[in-house]
Amino acid sequence: MTSITTGRTRSQRLDALPWTRKHSSLLGGSGIGWVLDAMDVGLISFVIAQLVVVWNVEAADLSWVASAGFLGMAIGASVGGLLADKLGRRQVFALTLLVYGVFTGLSALAWSIGALVALRFLVGLGLGAELPVASTLVSEFAPARIRGRVVVILESFWAVGWTAAALIGYFVVPTSDDGWRWALALGAIPAVYSIVVRLRLPESVRFLEAKGRYAEAERIVRDFEDAANVPAPPVTSAALAPDVTMEEPKPTLFGAVLRRRTISLWIVWFCVNFAYYGAFIWLPTLLVAQGFSLVRSFEYTLIITLAQLPGYAVSAWLVEKWGRRLTLSAFLCGSAISAGLFATAGDVTAILVYGSMLSFFNLGAWGALYAVTPELYPTRVRGTGAGWAAGFGRLASIIAPLFVPLLLAIGGVALPFGVFAAVFAVAAIAALTLPDLRGRALED
Repeated sequence: MTSITTGRTRSQRLDALPWTRKHSSLLGGSGIGWVLDAMDVGLISFVIAQLVVVWNVEAADLSWVASAGFLGMAIGASVGGLLADKLGRRQVFALTLLVYGVFTGLSALAWSIGALVALRFLVGLGLGAELPVASTLVSEFAPARIRGRVVVILESFWAVGWTAAALIGYFVVPTSDDGWRWALALGAIPAVYSIVVRLRLPESVRFLEAKGRYAEAERIVRDFEDAANVPAPPVTSAALAPDVTMEEPKPTLFGAVLRRRTISLWIVWFCVNFAYYGAFIWLPTLLVAQGFSLVRSFEYTLIITLAQLPGYAVSAWLVEKWGRRLTLSAFLCGSAISAGLFATAGDVTAILVYGSMLSFFNLGAWGALYAVTPELYPTRVRGTGAGWAAGFGRLASIIAPLFVPLLLAIGGVALPFGVFAAVFAVAAIAALTLPDLRGRALED
């Protein structure tokens, strides 16, 4: 294999490497955290559906349970991104897993709506911070030529977690009036996994260089080169020196260079969160409201959820063929059409077909969105940029669960899904204004 020349920076050396077992370990380790996150978020939709029955409360009252979690996610994403740029990606990733794992386990002991709301807020703090931090870490190690595809594959672990939530919802929640407690107790698993994350995942080379920790950065790059059987350059004083100078002022998200991309990105994040969580958090409850039994509604939700996996697979292929911008916009257009069709669904076949279409396109769009987000910002504000975009989007996920009961009361199932279709269309237009950085090295 061709040797990497000594004239290349550490970032360039990483970009030139083939895919190795070290990359797979990083992707798998981050992906398992993503699975556990999705399982936690997905479980709450099944918990709400059962609590409406066993606690004999209004669905509108329980909407605060979902919104409290998303409020915590909005704060967690914003703060987590800032901390990731100050303390490191790996440390914050592990801390977030610990926080939301512990409080999810405690949520199983909730004795009232108020207690569950408070605990879900604390869960959200950890949950919201983990996703942008993990995607930033993976994007900073993935070779530039396949970076978008790798991040979409990371996002595809979400479908595995949501499917796990649907399986738990189907097999565990309906078993007794306390089935929801057992389901939430399973969410404590991340507390244990956080220890594994802290010990096994590497820290971002770009972050280490930004903090002046050049020897650590060099050691990690050489570990990846060893895994690829690529000869490393000889040890010299230059090998321990910075790749880039950091004398320029630190860029800001709304400065002249980054303002336009930040505004467009925030619009997309807001719209996608509103439509996705508005639809999928309430889906089991909406099916129950249409006359299906609790078990049957969970079964249909599981079938619809399975369509997420091929959506991610197609998105992962297209982001390197069409580019990020076109792929994201195309999947958002597909989401808009699917939501509009679901609004007209009048029988089981239509519900399953249009629901699966919405699941396919919506989650493919999520994959492309996570691929493009870290690429838009330089290293010193990459975690902050990704975190604040996700945090702003979470504001929509707070609003959406509260709006759905109101929209249902006014116009039935057709109205909220008509609104979701319009929101997806706005996101598709905003996505077309984003820069497409396919194949380019990340900006330091």
